[in-house]
Amino acid sequence: MSDERAARRHGARRARGANVATAAAAAARATSARATATSARATATSAMGAPATTTATGTTGAPAAETGRRRHVQLLLEEARRPGGRGGWRPGAGRKPSGGRVEPRHRRRPELSRHHPVHVVLRVAPEVGRLRRPKVYRALRGAVAHMLGRGDFRIVHVSLQHNHVHLLVEATDRRALARGVQAFEISAARRLNRALGRRTGRVFVHRYHSTVLTTPRQARHCLAYVLNNWRRHREDLRTPAARRAAIDPYSSAIHFDGWRGVAGTFPVPAGYEPLPTAPATVWLLTTGWRRHGPIDPREVPGPPP
Repeated sequence: MSDERAARRHGARRARGANVATAAAAAARATSARATATSARATATSAMGAPATTTATGTTGAPAAETGRRRHVQLLLEEARRPGGRGGWRPGAGRKPSGGRVEPRHRRRPELSRHHPVHVVLRVAPEVGRLRRPKVYRALRGAVAHMLGRGDFRIVHVSLQHNHVHLLVEATDRRALARGVQAFEISAARRLNRALGRRTGRVFVHRYHSTVLTTPRQARHCLAYVLNNWRRHREDLRTPAARRAAIDPYSSAIHFDGWRGVAGTFPVPAGYEPLPTAPATVWLLTTGWRRHGPIDPREVPGPPP
């Protein structure tokens, strides 16, 4: 019995030895074939007149530039900015505009002084429709009234246009401005959805756009831009009633006391409910802007401040 086991073990060892020898022979043949191919390439390169180069792995033939292969060269900054040639800067390169309104960049907003008012623009989603409608006016009037009584954020003037809202606000600092605008957006969205018969749905799109006013001229320009913005969008010519109106009924213009040719403010018509804004407290909105003259009710604003 022991002789049989010894014979089987001996046969297995012989089989393993044969397999190892076969694998070694195959590896030797492959190495020989690679060496033959390398030698042939080196011979062909030498025949074409290009010197062969030797590396750690053997002869590789001529350099890349002499064998016709493209050598990549690092461009200098001045060369990369040239409009000609391949690669680098060129006119018209880059992502093309989509054609729609661009969302404000998500950058950290600058610090804000309590002495500087801010012009804020809020744009609404297309599904909300026109804002210059009675039911929408009532909804947004409630949102403006909701903001009364805040000590760190005050809405001084409002203007409702067909697809956006202008706010002229005062805030104690950057944080109060962000929280105040957010509170107004939440209140306005809830009231607008309720007025439009929607349970949910977005109302305001993008981030709000803000411009800090720091000079009397800039403040005067912004007051005219916000209160007379309906003339810029030709809303004053839309209906016969609008053509007869001296000021925008969808704004807080009736509270403004700086109109040219008007002593104080315009009288409130019977049945009209003005937007309940807060009185101005900062110097730029109470006194400073008056250095550059009163505002004509028929003045058409220019570009945004």
